[in-house]
Amino acid sequence: MKLPSSIKNWISIAGAVLASFNLATILSLVILNTIFSFGGSYIGLFIYIVLPMFMVFGLILIPLGMRINRKKARKAEKDGKQLNWPTIDFNNVGTRNAAIIFLIGTTFLLIISSIGSYEAFHYTESVEFCGKLCHQVMEPEYTTYHGSSHERVACVECHVGSGASWYVKSKLSGLYQVYSVLAKKYPQPIPTPIANLRPAQETCEQCHWPEKFYDRKLKIKHSFLTEEDNTENIIHLQVKTSSKMMSGEIEKGIHQHISPDVKIEYKSADDKRQIIPWVRYTNTKTGVSEIFTDADNMVSEAELDSMEIRTMDCLDCHNRPSHNYNAPQNFIDKSMSEGKISTKLPGIKLIAMLALNQEYPDKDSAFFAIETQVKEWFESGYPDVYTEKTEDINQAIDEIKNGYANNIFPFMKASWKEYPNNIGHMESDGCYRCHNDRHATETGKVISKDCNLCHNILAQGNADSMTYANSFEPLEFVHPAEIDEAWKTELCSLCHAALY
Repeated sequence: MKLPSSIKNWISIAGAVLASFNLATILSLVILNTIFSFGGSYIGLFIYIVLPMFMVFGLILIPLGMRINRKKARKAEKDGKQLNWPTIDFNNVGTRNAAIIFLIGTTFLLIISSIGSYEAFHYTESVEFCGKLCHQVMEPEYTTYHGSSHERVACVECHVGSGASWYVKSKLSGLYQVYSVLAKKYPQPIPTPIANLRPAQETCEQCHWPEKFYDRKLKIKHSFLTEEDNTENIIHLQVKTSSKMMSGEIEKGIHQHISPDVKIEYKSADDKRQIIPWVRYTNTKTGVSEIFTDADNMVSEAELDSMEIRTMDCLDCHNRPSHNYNAPQNFIDKSMSEGKISTKLPGIKLIAMLALNQEYPDKDSAFFAIETQVKEWFESGYPDVYTEKTEDINQAIDEIKNGYANNIFPFMKASWKEYPNNIGHMESDGCYRCHNDRHATETGKVISKDCNLCHNILAQGNADSMTYANSFEPLEFVHPAEIDEAWKTELCSLCHAALY
């Protein structure tokens, strides 16, 4: 088949080879990935993004080389005649063949490119792309996401809005993130994008909404004391997620905070919204408002005026819906209650806490330290147990390592300490940011700290001695450790957030 002589140059030939090679590679990888699942999570990056870029670059080289070749040929002409544009003569066999190849090839490649662009769009929206492309940097987010109740909700459902504008905005942001990874400019830990998150009305309320009825939830929590016997404490909580009719009146539930009947606004004194000096509660039906200020965190009027007023929504409490970093006491309690760590190993909870509540430079160092400390604990303190229950000890070590790997990430400095969870009030202030008996109006009305506002204790104790509430009156909390009445006056996070 005759082709224009101008195509006989190394640039055009190199472009044709490059385009052909990448097209063949793309088709081969698509077949291998579709039929044999070859390549895993990363293969889409090459099929739909990297290889097409090289293919298009090769296609550009073909006419570029021809153009350069023509210019050289013109300069070599003896008569000095120079044409600004090439003569297209379809009576010429070479021109006709080149046009046919160009049209057919271009059409084919446009179709392939369209399909590739569509697949590239979906691939860049996938969880694997978000979590694995920058594996070391995004490991904390990717790991905790797979341990959350939203594991089947794609990252983009919350982080990226619908439509072309959001897509372009997210990709421009992504380009900077890629640069920051390559240039090692990323922060450690990565700050939660509180100010730039999409509104809860566009994310959370697509599945959950204020008018939806939620039954009250029964939560059974097992915890173990840091002592030789690993004494278990069990508590049955009825969490008041919904309102309830009580003798002709309504007992309001937790979700009253986002009810259409009320509007709660606040100002925070820090970027993480953990210190809240000012709250305004408005009854939307009557229009009556009340302002509560925190006596322990008083700020000047000028400072208050400079603070942004935020209307409370789902994310003010559910601030870790998909990336929750559990504190060591919580994931160890869970493993012990599920039998993954034997409660018959003396002091296993204590040594686990001692090993986990230390700073390690990397995961390998942490794993080595955990294994060494646990083995030394039993070898020196309980030699008989070390000999007789070696298998249980090794299983406990593996489970402690697993808990560490899923919740603490030394490279990115990510853990429960950097990302407080506002649901509850144990390891961080959470509810107590406002419900602390300190926020009060000028008339003395306070935002109460009463435990029974949010939950009732239906039963508590241990497996051998449980105390149960009657149908109408909840139990008063009994702290499993002897601290007298301190739990009534001090915030839980004062002790439970400490390294112990």
